[in-house]
Amino acid sequence: MKKLSMEDLDRLSVEEFRNTEKSPIAIVLDNIRSLNNVGSAFRTADAFRINKIYLCGITGTPPHRDIQKTALGATESVEWEYCLNTVEAIEKLKAQEYQICALEQVDRSVMLHDFAPEKGKKYALVFGNEVFGVEEDVLKNCDTVLEIPQLGTKHSLNISVSLGIAVWDLMVKLRGFD
Repeated sequence: MKKLSMEDLDRLSVEEFRNTEKSPIAIVLDNIRSLNNVGSAFRTADAFRINKIYLCGITGTPPHRDIQKTALGATESVEWEYCLNTVEAIEKLKAQEYQICALEQVDRSVMLHDFAPEKGKKYALVFGNEVFGVEEDVLKNCDTVLEIPQLGTKHSLNISVSLGIAVWDLMVKLRGFD
């Protein structure tokens, strides 16, 4: 067993990334206060060729050194847009025929492992504030609310962890990996 070098990994250049086909997934960050979480979202978005990130409300935007610290350059490859209001971002995505899926704990949430996305459809995943979660008015505009089952004493996961789990789950279900 030998660790792969950067050359062995044969990654896309930023220009190649911009011109390649993207995943049918967008990410919406609803009032995220941690710039490290924003940077992590960019890095995950790059890893899975996410179509676009919408940064909403108080969510910080590039360029910022705290975002760059965790993004490691992914702000250069991943397309992003700032929206003052998260519902505005959702309306834009719905106009582009995205199914809007918030990650939150609500009385009628669908457990992530039970969610069956349809191939050929596009999905936007909405992640909420670290303390307050996804805002009520945003939840009312979502098509589905997904929940990541948890077995411990805590009632939530860090956004960057939730984002990685949810994106990976959708990627496997929509695309599969050979």
